[in-house]
Amino acid sequence: MKEKGWKEIPIGGTIVEPGNAVEYKTGSWRTFKPIWHKDRCIHCLICWMYCPDEAIIVENGKFVRFDYDYCKGCGICANECPEKANAIEMVLDRKI
Repeated sequence: MKEKGWKEIPIGGTIVEPGNAVEYKTGSWRTFKPIWHKDRCIHCLICWMYCPDEAIIVENGKFVRFDYDYCKGCGICANECPEKANAIEMVLDRKI
């Protein structure tokens, strides 16, 4: 596949093809990563609603896991998790 020249590259942030975000695994940007405490989770799915990267996998109406390929470690899920559950903890990602 031939690389595009500078005149062919779209302006930054432009989505030129629908569904192309799946090609960009952004989890390597992460400094912190969310850890799910299954035993504390009440499956309210508030974390899923707020996740900007669709990195929370839900099956049959319940939280199943994080998709760390796309999780940037923003911490929104942990921040929005109800205090009574406190099921998501942000920890330093030691992959460096």
